[in-house]
Amino acid sequence: MQIKQNISLKPFNTFGIDVLAKHFISIENIDALKQVISLEEYSNIFILGGGSNMLLTKDIETLVVHVNLKGISILSENEDSVLVQANAGENWHEFVLWCLEKDFGGLENLSLIPGNVGTAPIQNIGAYGIELKDTFISCEALHIATKTLKTFTKTDCKFDYRNSVFKQEEKGEFIICNVTFKLSKKNHTLHTSYGSISDELAGMNITNPTIQDISNAVIKIRQSKLPDPKKIGNSGSFFKNPVILKSAYSKLKENFQDIPGYPVSETEIKVPAGWLIEKAGFKGKQFGNYGVHKAQALVLVNYGNAKGSDILELSILIQNTIKQIFNITIEAEVNIL
Repeated sequence: MQIKQNISLKPFNTFGIDVLAKHFISIENIDALKQVISLEEYSNIFILGGGSNMLLTKDIETLVVHVNLKGISILSENEDSVLVQANAGENWHEFVLWCLEKDFGGLENLSLIPGNVGTAPIQNIGAYGIELKDTFISCEALHIATKTLKTFTKTDCKFDYRNSVFKQEEKGEFIICNVTFKLSKKNHTLHTSYGSISDELAGMNITNPTIQDISNAVIKIRQSKLPDPKKIGNSGSFFKNPVILKSAYSKLKENFQDIPGYPVSETEIKVPAGWLIEKAGFKGKQFGNYGVHKAQALVLVNYGNAKGSDILELSILIQNTIKQIFNITIEAEVNIL
């Protein structure tokens, strides 16, 4: 087991922020993971997965443990469904493609989401009307304090919009090692009504789509709106869509007649943060080597060699402006470190 010193984390975060890990190790099996978190000389550790949902603003002084556990397996199956387990270090999109190759349905709307499998439950990732919790069965996580494995069921995870127990009361307490999903083998439930999926399918002259067609449509839509992190540093959607009271939404409608809203309960409306940011004049705005993406106002970008602190300051400016104009608080979706 070799711990490296002063390693740049630029290749390990999708924003492409160049900060140093004073101590760094990549782990490929659970036994090694248990061993490294038991090292007395490193009382604190920083867990790094795919680096897709974080903004690094400073060097990491503690030990950075890169969770690189690989492997996908079928646990059980019948005529209708299959239980598939993927280890935490698997790339999320590559895992989705693996499932689609076998005609396993349920994850197609989540195609091309950046990051790794292990961080997906933390965020309860979602897109185009689907969330991870819809197919989630359980995950196995290593308790850092006791070095024991614990299985978390869907109920245990307390999934909510871009939220879970791993972002709340269990934050920093566990390292997710693998995730198990229940996927369909036939009679797939297709979700085509959210966003512009149906329009994209129509443009592809597809009237009876397969799960592969839906994935292709989602990929095309995401590629048209979101920059490739390999070319332009970004972390996907930087902000959560705020949920406000219907009464507040009705009042906003008086001044902003075109403000979109989606009911989430009898008393609450979800408002697209991207619309708010665009309306506030930030879409496509560039501040030197960083800014807001021209095609999607939810995405903050690093055009090259920006500091994490620069992007953090921009996010705060956007939040303050949205609060001032709309009296709505928008929260960051990414973890800021």
